[in-house]
Amino acid sequence: MTTGSRPRQFLSEINVIPLVDVVLVLLVIFMVTAPMLHRGLDINLPTTSSNNIQAEERLIVTIQRDHTLSLGNDTISLVNLRAKLQEAKILNPLISVYLRADQTVPYGTVVQVMDEVKGAKIERLGMITGPKIETIIEDDTIGISR
Repeated sequence: MTTGSRPRQFLSEINVIPLVDVVLVLLVIFMVTAPMLHRGLDINLPTTSSNNIQAEERLIVTIQRDHTLSLGNDTISLVNLRAKLQEAKILNPLISVYLRADQTVPYGTVVQVMDEVKGAKIERLGMITGPKIETIIEDDTIGISR
């Protein structure tokens, strides 16, 4: 050894910064791909020669904001609604009607359409609604959330 050189020291610490980088990249990859992996159960259903379950026919009556009425995709008047529904009832006695109305439409208009559906002797009437969005109202004076 020379007199001006120090003895060599070995680095005994592990550099974890590259390890943290790799782990974070893997975490992001798993977070992105995990929702895409969600699927239902894969099963093979047995087959039969007769199928007792029939698809239910549904009609959707829509009342728009401007009070226009639609039966399916066709615009229709309130006067002609009962006749169209009676024709559909003759073709399928178990037909269902779903009513979809804008929330700004007056209640009286909705009741008139429901009356036309019942006048066509259709017993299966449902209402289509959207999902409820919960809001929290903060009361600043008391500090209570309702």
